[in-house]
Amino acid sequence: MRPPRALPAAHFERNDVTNYMRDGALVWYARRSMSDSRRASLQRETRETYVSIDLIIDGSGSSSIQTGIPFFDHMLTLFSEHSLFDLQIDVRGDLQVDFHHSVEDTGIVLGKCLAKALGDKTGIRRYGWSLVPMDETLARVAVDLSGRSFLHYGVPERVGPIGQFHFELVEEFLRALSSNASLNLHVDILHGRNSHHMAEAIFKGMAKALDQACQLDLRVKGVPSSKGEL
Repeated sequence: MRPPRALPAAHFERNDVTNYMRDGALVWYARRSMSDSRRASLQRETRETYVSIDLIIDGSGSSSIQTGIPFFDHMLTLFSEHSLFDLQIDVRGDLQVDFHHSVEDTGIVLGKCLAKALGDKTGIRRYGWSLVPMDETLARVAVDLSGRSFLHYGVPERVGPIGQFHFELVEEFLRALSSNASLNLHVDILHGRNSHHMAEAIFKGMAKALDQACQLDLRVKGVPSSKGEL
């Protein structure tokens, strides 16, 4: 295999890019300065919930999550950790009624924050995918930041709850997120039995896929679409 062509030093500033080998090719990724970070903050209040989210895409995976639902807090914390998104989430919902409203509304606001933080999507990779194992479970997640909303969700039927957290709430969260971020999201459990493992593999897989899709690639000129916009 021929070595990748070296770029002249004048082509870039040392602090502006990171380079590493991937699949035999030298790839250049932009680094955002703190003053140019892709960030969004939104609040949404209804008669059922209050949701406040601050999102930084170019973060380090730090988080402060308070939804009142311990298992959901755990999932959002590991989502932040593995996407390297910085997340502050404060949710106050009618948990005495059900967890549904709080989970769905968190997905709505997080999706809107992601869309806002991405802006016009100039220079992003756009696509991301991952295969994440969790003991007996294997999750496959693929993302397209296309500007079009779609969720494919393929998991086993009749999956049991995780404590008081019903497994079907995972789908409700993903649908709200994909709809409000205007992205394609395909999630499949290729095999698995344990409901906790399946949920965790999905959230980690989505984190890795979104991390990849949101990355800036200096080889991309403008918006990565033949239409000229996403």
